[in-house]
Amino acid sequence: MSQTQSAPAEAKPAANTVDRTLVLMIGAALLGVCLLMWDAVRDRVIKPGDPAPDFQVTTLDGRTLTRANFGGKVLVLNFWASWCPPCAEETPSMELFHKRLKDKSVVLLAVSVDKKEDKYKKFLKRFGVTFPTAFDPEARVSDSYGTYRYPETYIINKDGRVVEKIIGRKNWIDENFVKSIEGML
Repeated sequence: MSQTQSAPAEAKPAANTVDRTLVLMIGAALLGVCLLMWDAVRDRVIKPGDPAPDFQVTTLDGRTLTRANFGGKVLVLNFWASWCPPCAEETPSMELFHKRLKDKSVVLLAVSVDKKEDKYKKFLKRFGVTFPTAFDPEARVSDSYGTYRYPETYIINKDGRVVEKIIGRKNWIDENFVKSIEGML
């Protein structure tokens, strides 16, 4: 009888050890997956102080542009879409900003993530846009910056570093903002 009673007592610690080991292994695996996901997201989101990722786009008039094309100038890189109400709201002030600063080594480049080129072109015509724009339906460029909300704009200095990231609508002709851009020249 003592042998019968001692067998279950010996089996219990072995089962507890297996349970603990399994829980630790699952926990370690989950932690590893979480760290991988965090690292993947962290690397893709560009913030002030980071070097601006390079890109290549073709403008509406057929020019191929890269970030390197703007060396020595301040680049205002804006991501937008025609279906985005805040994008439509800020476009008139962006046009005025462009006209005011285009001769002062400031370049405004707006990259559309629209899926349909006709909507992109219709938006530009509606607002009389004269600054350089590009159509990127696969959102390759905005993805390289970690953009997921529109509009989103990156102010990139002459050295190719992001100095400011603006999420949401902006009044592009606000005097304080214009002076801060001019201060980078």
